[in-house]
Amino acid sequence: MLRFLNLLFLILCLSSCGNKKDSALKLSQEFKDYWYSGKAEITSYDLEQARYGEMRNGHAVLIYVTEDFLPDEQVKADEPNDDNISVLKLNSTKKFNTGIYPYSIMQSCFYPLNGKGHALKVAASVQEWCGQVYIQLNNRNNYEITSHSYFAGEADQDFNVEKAPLENEVWTQLRIGPKSVPTGDFKMIPSLEYLRLHHKDLKAYSAHGEFYTDKNYNVYTLEYPELERKLKIYLTLNFPYSIEKWEETSASGFGKNKKILTTKAVKKQRLNIDYWNRNTNKDLYLREKLGLN
Repeated sequence: MLRFLNLLFLILCLSSCGNKKDSALKLSQEFKDYWYSGKAEITSYDLEQARYGEMRNGHAVLIYVTEDFLPDEQVKADEPNDDNISVLKLNSTKKFNTGIYPYSIMQSCFYPLNGKGHALKVAASVQEWCGQVYIQLNNRNNYEITSHSYFAGEADQDFNVEKAPLENEVWTQLRIGPKSVPTGDFKMIPSLEYLRLHHKDLKAYSAHGEFYTDKNYNVYTLEYPELERKLKIYLTLNFPYSIEKWEETSASGFGKNKKILTTKAVKKQRLNIDYWNRNTNKDLYLREKLGLN
């Protein structure tokens, strides 16, 4: 009987990324109906990306989905276990060109829905024709950092950082309950994408956060005075608090080309779909629906 139940669970895992419900956070029925439906939320955005002192056109995609997570190995669970943790996962991607060569950026964040602690894991990678970089943060006794880079002075590193709020996790916290994000003055670790693109040390920086509502959106702002950087995220007023657009203002470029520019992303299309089952050529039309062709 036990073998049969394990087999049944494995089949369900193969057909869906969404798994076990975890009510420790006292998630609303509305939340459960939306996020444990066996589908992911995929949103495409028109992107204006600042890089090397100029603006670049491209696209961004946010992919949200719930899944079971192994707390020790810190990877997706494939078998049932009482120790599994339900997480809201965000994979965010950006693609744009800088002159002749393309950029591809991806970040992943695994945020626990048991209401305990910070994101369990965050990772980021950047690929372009000069090379690639990868950085991973694992939340254990401290934040354990593994970093690989083709840049001199960065190369291969393993080190620990004291725990602090993570900018990467804000994008999942906002979807769970917008007012749970930090406000006022505090220390925060900026997004891994920003730290790699701007070659900044991975550590907590002084930040100021505000959450407010205007006529059309819930708005969350983060400002880092030392970094001369400001992030502004616009969400729908009501559940599921979908992210409609964002802006990130910071220095771009080096030396004489250094300028203060604003990266902007505005929603194009949104699908709720089991994308992991849509991997055949006949499913290519879904990319057209998202405006990604």
